[in-house]
Amino acid sequence: MSIPTSRTLRADAQLNHDRLLDAAARAFACDGADTSLKAIAQDAGVGIGTLYRRFPTRDDLIEATYRNETARLCECAPALLVEFSPHDAMRLWMESFVDYMLTKNGMADALPAILASQDGLRAHSRELLKDAIQALLDACIEDGALREGVPANDVMMALGGITLIAGRENQRELASRLIDVLLAGLARA
Repeated sequence: MSIPTSRTLRADAQLNHDRLLDAAARAFACDGADTSLKAIAQDAGVGIGTLYRRFPTRDDLIEATYRNETARLCECAPALLVEFSPHDAMRLWMESFVDYMLTKNGMADALPAILASQDGLRAHSRELLKDAIQALLDACIEDGALREGVPANDVMMALGGITLIAGRENQRELASRLIDVLLAGLARA
């Protein structure tokens, strides 16, 4: 899934756009926001000129990657609920949230200025995330897997804390174990 663009792109141009955003997400998660743009273009299988045509500045690429990763994460919740039990869908989505946050953390130095310059982007992203979590919570409650009364915002903050702890410790496996603890705390007694 890609972010909407101001005009419709040719199929090959859209493919390049999507590949650049995927490569940027990987690079930012591993190497941070100062990663080589040339390396991102190379990973995407395009020339540096293609990258600069789509994203004239590093901040443009970071913003587009942030928007794309947020949309991708939020849009996967309904698909997970179709394919898996509500509890399994919630767990898989939480794992994806951790990966999303690790990508976002790779852009941490650049994101505050970008979010400040884009009126409402931070609030809009949080609303999308809360809506996805609420849909998963509602399905889990209806299925009897999780208890009622826990706000989606609280779950999002708990997941953010898990990511912060696991990221500082540089232990992705720790995040998975903490997700198990969070889900046990949300379980219906």
